[in-house]
Amino acid sequence: MKNVLVLCTGNSCRSQMAHGYLNYFQDSLATIYSAGIETHGLNPGAVSIMQEDGIDITSHTSNNVDEYEGIEWDYIITVCDHAKENCPFIPAKNAERIHHNFSDPSKVNGTQEIKHAAFLKTREEIKAFCHDFVKEELVN
Repeated sequence: MKNVLVLCTGNSCRSQMAHGYLNYFQDSLATIYSAGIETHGLNPGAVSIMQEDGIDITSHTSNNVDEYEGIEWDYIITVCDHAKENCPFIPAKNAERIHHNFSDPSKVNGTQEIKHAAFLKTREEIKAFCHDFVKEELVN
């Protein structure tokens, strides 16, 4: 069983969505963890947009990367530039490090329609990334 860490700044939105989709697309191929360099709690917009696609992340917790010290990582995926640039060193000599900067829908201002569209766009990008990651990295 492989260990996959999804890392973002606050572990509230993008990393939580990726965590949900990685669990959804893989079947006992890996243990998925998500963490932040800070903890901000679950973003209600992320929870809602995932529920619209049938993925329940309400049981997820917002965790700090330091909580997972000692885990042998196979993959460390950063989903925002800030986390990639500011993350403390994670000793994982065998981990493949993958970076993809997804836009942060929680930073979008405007009407509910504009905010919803931002969450939907980010969710769909994360969904496609996670689908491809599982197919290309975990299945093979």
